[in-house]
Amino acid sequence: MATTLRFALLGAWRALRLRCPLCGAGGVTRRWVTVVAQCPRCRLRLDRGEPDYWIGAMLFNLIAAEILFACGVLTVLLLTAPHPPWDALYWGGIAGTIVMPIVTYPITKLMWLTFDLIFRPPHPGDFAPAS
Repeated sequence: MATTLRFALLGAWRALRLRCPLCGAGGVTRRWVTVVAQCPRCRLRLDRGEPDYWIGAMLFNLIAAEILFACGVLTVLLLTAPHPPWDALYWGGIAGTIVMPIVTYPITKLMWLTFDLIFRPPHPGDFAPAS
């Protein structure tokens, strides 16, 4: 249990820094929204070799974007009570729901990989052959 929690926290920290959740190597993103096919150090396939692997990452992306958006709205409401700027919240909400999933995409994709590695530890088929 403690090892799993340690890996979860370490993997999440690595994902937040855009690093491989398994070994911590950098260089797992190309541009902002593209995650490379495999880790340059440990050769872990970052999509785990499954055709619809990205669906879990999309779910994590949606959840993360909505949580960040809700926290932002709540913060504005608390800081400006009793007269919150409703127009700014409305237009900011529209912009936020468009921008946040793009901003959080590579992080949430690596978070999904961390989550998946907790429940399905890597096996030899998850690593690309050395080239």
